[in-house]
Amino acid sequence: MTTGTTPKLVEGGCHCGAVRYRVTVRKLEGVRCNCSACSKKGYLHLIVNKEDFELLRGSEALTTYTFGTHVAKHHFCSRCGIHSFYRPRSHPDRIDVNIRCLDGLTPSEFRFYDFDGRNWEESVEALRKSQLSDD
Repeated sequence: MTTGTTPKLVEGGCHCGAVRYRVTVRKLEGVRCNCSACSKKGYLHLIVNKEDFELLRGSEALTTYTFGTHVAKHHFCSRCGIHSFYRPRSHPDRIDVNIRCLDGLTPSEFRFYDFDGRNWEESVEALRKSQLSDD
């Protein structure tokens, strides 16, 4: 699946299964970020429109971590600790799903944009422009 192909509805979630969601994957294009948080978590980003994301269960199991500007809402399962989705600072009107938490898709199926999160302020506009084709 690449640009212009049929969207695919997939489910994903945390390790213990407390948090589950459904997401429409419109393109196999992700973002790899080198910031301290993403590097330590091993997070691979799939930024989707809010209407392409549905939390099926687990809102009560979620804990939220924020830092810096507190715009990003880093949700993780309070039981197993897995960060399966969050609201990103770069796209606060969207949902960012961890590709590693999707059922039936692997990171090797995605083409990645490398985002320099260590230099976030200098790099964010290029990331936003790379995501415009999602609309």
